[in-house]
This record gives sequence, structure tokens and C-alpha cells, in this order.
Amino acid sequence: MTDHIYAAEHPETTHVRPGGFTLWFTGLSGSGKTTIAHLVGPELDRRGLVVEYLDGDTVRTHLSKGLGFSKEDRDTHIKRVGWVASRLTRQGGTVIAATISPYEATRQEARANIDEVGTFVEIYVKTSVEECAKRDVKGLYEKAFKGEITEFTGVSDPYEEPSSPELVIDTEEHEPEESAALVVAKLEELGLVPAEVAA
Repeated sequence: MTDHIYAAEHPETTHVRPGGFTLWFTGLSGSGKTTIAHLVGPELDRRGLVVEYLDGDTVRTHLSKGLGFSKEDRDTHIKRVGWVASRLTRQGGTVIAATISPYEATRQEARANIDEVGTFVEIYVKTSVEECAKRDVKGLYEKAFKGEITEFTGVSDPYEEPSSPELVIDTEEHEPEESAALVVAKLEELGLVPAEVAA
């Protein structure tokens, strides 16, 4: 994975807070984290930021291969995501991490590490287990309900809701495009992205 920094050809981004930021999407499987993340990313890119994605499934394939879904393995996985995000953030990058990250303590550890070098923005993509199960084309929730899959977050394994996220999005009330707009608006409010695209 290559560290990215803000390019010199984007002088309009120089007012963005030094150190970059990590946008951390958390929520149940099927909540819409990745869908929203991949709508937000191109918009941030359009505004002159250099974006790096850390999607939970992709990171598991390349960085956390061999890890299972026990609490210890989940914590290790999230710590790895947080470490990579902190390195990219320190170089001034814009990191979008989309991962279930079910445990509050591990998310807070990622927040602390990233806040040392930039800004951590937690987005809780809130969706009920029932709705996530309806969206699940792979049938994983059905198998979890039947006990065929163990350690499944939201069913047989806990999901600890964030205690103080910067933004909560209920995807049962908001469509993906609307959800992405809410995220971008929050980043504008925090002064992390330019409010307008330079001509």
C-alpha cells in the first residue's frame, strides 16, 4: 500500500487541517458502509483530496489474511486497519475506512492513534439487524440465525454502538446518495474539506 500526500497541483486544499484525516465508517454487515464510502470518496477526490480506501473485506484479504472472527482476531484486524490509517493520515492523506469494527474499545484506540497525527471522524451507519438481513444477498444472516455461522456480529456476537460518533446515519431513513451528502456536509462543517470546488 502506498502512502499518499496532498499533491502540489491542488493548492486549493492547503487550508485543510495539516495531517489529513480518517473517515471511519462502522456498522453491521449490510448496513451500507461500503456503499456510502464509495459515494463519498469520488466527491472528496473531485474537491482536490487524495483518497485511500481501507475496506474491511479487502484489508482482510491483503493485510489480515488468516485471521478468524474471534474477539482477539477482530481486535487484531481493526488495530491493523487503524495503524495503516494513522500512517496515511500522518502523511496528509484522506483515508476512508469501512469496517464493522464491533468493539468500542478498539475503535477508541484507533481514534486515539489517528488523533495524534490528524483527525478521526467516526460515522456510525445505523441499521437494524432485520433490515441488514433483508439486504443480505449472500444469505449469511439466515445462516447465522440458524446457528450455521457462529461469531456473527449482531446475531451471535455483539456490536457495541459508538459512544460519541461525529455523525449517525440511519440508512433505513436515508438513501445512499443522501447519506453520502450528509457525510460530506459534516466534513465541511468540521473544516476538513473545501466547501466548493475551485474553478
